[in-house]
Amino acid sequence: MDTYSAIKDRLLYLLGEKGVSIHKLAMDSAVPPSTIKNVLYGKSKNPGIVTIKMLCDGLGITLIEFFNDKEFENLEQEIK
Repeated sequence: MDTYSAIKDRLLYLLGEKGVSIHKLAMDSAVPPSTIKNVLYGKSKNPGIVTIKMLCDGLGITLIEFFNDKEFENLEQEIK
């Protein structure tokens, strides 16, 4: 799995787990809904760490909690 897919999957999982809509996350994180949708639907394949941090803030978790997932332990080498 590549890094983008891991971030997208983790964000989708957290949205479902917390029962948060894209609109609610946008309001809570101050990240525009269009940016969140671009990450989730593949238009933005390189979300910045500041954006991820803001999304984490909106979800009420830390960056460590976001990245503390098996998907991030087994990422493919991005540069080959």
